[in-house]
Formats: sequence, structure tokens, C-alpha cells
Amino acid sequence: MKEIKWGLIFVAAIILWLIIERLTGLHTHNIEYHAIFTNVFAMVAIVIYIIALRDKRASLPNQEMTWLQGFISGLKIAVVVAVLSPAVQLLVHYVISPQFFPNMKSHAIASGMMNDDQAEKYFNLTSYMMQSAIGALVMGAITAAVVALFLKRRS
Repeated sequence: MKEIKWGLIFVAAIILWLIIERLTGLHTHNIEYHAIFTNVFAMVAIVIYIIALRDKRASLPNQEMTWLQGFISGLKIAVVVAVLSPAVQLLVHYVISPQFFPNMKSHAIASGMMNDDQAEKYFNLTSYMMQSAIGALVMGAITAAVVALFLKRRS
């Protein structure tokens, strides 16, 4: 199933992106820029969805795809990503960047964005597991809907 393949590619891209964030100091000494640069991944996500839905369309008879076919395919990719999100969060926060949460809590408190309680509730593994899974579904559905609109093709 193409959607599983593209969901796995998307997850690999997320992991690679987070490694790059870690190596560029966005989880440590450049943490104040994290909120800005982490959103750049949205462009990577859109490109992956475009390539994935083009791949799906190419596999269909006469390379014709309705909006609904494209949307459902994109939604399946989002489900794969959402299901794998908790495992990605475990990998990131235990292996790739174990100091991310303490650093983000300190930054959020020091910059006045949050108090101690708010930072503790927001920057933790359980919260990020839920945020990543829900975010994958919501943003994946929106991205799939828009990309499918541009890639639909009928004769």
C-alpha cells in the first residue's frame, strides 16, 4: 500500500528534521529560535504530500484521481504518521535530544512565556505524544485536502 510507504517516508523526514534541529542547537543554545524554525518543516511536509499523491495518481488507471481519492490517500498517510508519532517522540526525547524538555521549560519560564506549572504541563513526553498524534491527523487532513485539490485529474 503506497500510503504506508509514504507514511514511513514522512516519519523518516520528521526524525531527520529533529536531528538537524538538535545539531543546529535549536534544542540547546539556540532554543529561542526553535518555535520559528520548527515551522519550516511544514514546507517539507507539503512537498512529501505532493510527491506521495502524485505517486498515488500515477498508479491509478489513466492517471486519473478524484479529489476524494487523493484526500483519502493523504488521510491514510496521516494515520500512519499519527500511529507512529508516539514512538518517534520516545526516540527523540530519549535518544536524539534528551535535554529538550528541561531546556524548553527553562526557556519558556525565563522568557516569561509560561510559569513553572504551565511549562511542566506542556513540555513533557505525554503532552508531546498527544500533540504529535493529533497534529499529524489534523495537519495531515488539511494538507491532504489542499494537495488533492491541486492534483485531481479527470479526462
